[in-house]
Amino acid sequence: MAENSDEINECKAEEETEKNWTRTSHTHSFLESLTPSDREGNSSTQSSHRLLAYSDALISIIATVMILPVAHTKLEDDEELKESLRQLLTTKIAVYLMTFLIVTVAWAAHIRLFQVIERTDDFLALLNLACMMLITFLPYTFSLMATFPENILGILLFCACVIVIGMIQAVIVVYGFSHPFLLNDQIQMSDNQDYYKWHILKVIFRVPILCLIAIIFSFIFTPLSYVLLAIVVFLPYISQSVKWCCRKATGQQEDSHDAMLLYSYHPNEPLSKERVEAFSDGVYAIVATLLILDICEDNVPDPKVVQEKFNGRLVEALQEFGPEFLAYFGSFATVGLLWFVHHSLFLHVTKTTRLMGLLNTFSLAFVGGLPLAYQLTHEFPHNSRNELEAIQISCAIIFLAGVFQLAIWVVALFGERAALHPYVRYSGRDHAFMFAKLALYPCVTLGTFVLTCFLTRFSAPIFHLMEITVPFAFLLLRLLVRASLALLRLLLSPIRRAVHSARGENETYRPLSEEAT
Repeated sequence: MAENSDEINECKAEEETEKNWTRTSHTHSFLESLTPSDREGNSSTQSSHRLLAYSDALISIIATVMILPVAHTKLEDDEELKESLRQLLTTKIAVYLMTFLIVTVAWAAHIRLFQVIERTDDFLALLNLACMMLITFLPYTFSLMATFPENILGILLFCACVIVIGMIQAVIVVYGFSHPFLLNDQIQMSDNQDYYKWHILKVIFRVPILCLIAIIFSFIFTPLSYVLLAIVVFLPYISQSVKWCCRKATGQQEDSHDAMLLYSYHPNEPLSKERVEAFSDGVYAIVATLLILDICEDNVPDPKVVQEKFNGRLVEALQEFGPEFLAYFGSFATVGLLWFVHHSLFLHVTKTTRLMGLLNTFSLAFVGGLPLAYQLTHEFPHNSRNELEAIQISCAIIFLAGVFQLAIWVVALFGERAALHPYVRYSGRDHAFMFAKLALYPCVTLGTFVLTCFLTRFSAPIFHLMEITVPFAFLLLRLLVRASLALLRLLLSPIRRAVHSARGENETYRPLSEEAT
C-alpha cells in the first residue's frame, strides 16, 4: 500500500511539473509574439486599482444623492402623509429607485468589463472618464422622463447616453484585445481570444440595440418605449429566466460553467468582491454624511432670534432642536450599524456572485432612503397621525435594508460552498452568531412596527428606544447567542435522552428473524 501511494504521489508531481512547464512555455511564446511597440506599451501600463476606485466612488455618489430631492420635500403639518407620499411615490421616489437601479446596472457592467481588462493605459483612462461622465448624466435624463412623461426628449437623451456608453465600452474591448497585455491572464493564455472578443461585444451591444428600438417607438407609441427601457434594466434576469424555461421545456441539461461565465448573465457570474465592498462603503459613507447636512443647514439658530427671544442664551435656543438632534444621532447609529452588519457579512463572504450583487443593490437602495426616514421622524407634531405613519415608514425602510442583507447570506448558504467561510456555514462555530447579527435589525424593526400599531400614543418613545437599545444589543449579542443556545440544549436534552433510550430498546428487542438475517 505504501508503494502504491508513493507511485501515486510521484505521478501527481510529474503531472503538476508538466502543467507548470506547459504554462511557462505558453507564457514565453506569448511574450515572444509581442511586437517591440507592444512590449514598450506593456511596460508603460499601470494597475487599474485607482481608476476603479475613482469610478466606484463616483457611481456611489451619483446613485445616492438622488434621495436629496425626496428628503427635502416639505410636507405641511395639516397635510395627510399618506396622500403626500402617494404623490411622491409616483414622481420623486420612483425617480430615486429607478435611478439607483439604472446606475448600479451600469456599475455592474463596468465591473464585468474591467474583470476582462485588468491593466490600463492613458487611452483607456480617458475612455473611462468619458463613460463616467455619461453615467453620471443618466439621473438627469430619467428625472426629465418622470417629470415630462408625455415628452419624448427625456427618452431620447437617456437612450442616446446609453448608446454612447455602449459604443465607448465596445471601443475599450476592441482596444484591449488589440493590446493583449492589457487583458487578464486567463484570456491572455487562451487560444480563443477572437471568440472571447466577439462574445463580449455581442453582450455589450444588446442594450444599445434595445435603446435604438426604444427611440424609434418613442415617435410611434411612447408607452412601448418605456417598456423597452424597463427591459434594458432587467435584461440580464429576463434572459436567464427565458433560458431556464426553454431548458425545462426541452429537457436540456444546464450549460457547464466555463471561463465565459465572466461575461454572461448567469446568477452565479462572479463579481469583484473588492469593488462590491468599495461601492457599498461609498453609499454608507454618503448617506451618513447627508444626515449632517440638514443639521448644519436647518438647526443653526439665527443670532437675532437668539438675542431677542432667548436673551442671548444659546443653550436654551438649541433646546428647541432637541428632536432633530435625537433623530440625527439615532439615524447615524442605524446607518453605522447597518454598515457594521454589512462589513461582518462580507468579511466571511469569499466569493460574490451576480445574484448577491443584485440583493446588495436592493439593500443599499433602502439604506439610501434613510435620510428620508430622518426627515420624517422629526418633522411632525408629537402624537399626531402623521408622526405615527412617519415612524412606521422609517421602520419599513430599516426592515427592508436588513432583510436584503440577510437574503445575501441565505443565497451564499444555499449556493456554492466556496461562497462562504467555513466558520459561518452550517455547523460552523459562528453560524448562529452570524444569523443573529443579520436578523437583529429585521426582527427589532418588525417588533417596533407592530408595537406602534397598538400603542399609538407611545410610538415616538418606542422608536427612539429601539434606536438606543440596538447598539447595546450588538455589544451583548455573542453573549446572548451563547446563552440562548445553552438554554435550547437544556430544554431539548430530555427529548434527546428519550430518543436515545428508544433507539437502545429497539436494538435490544430486535426479532430473531432480523438477527438471523
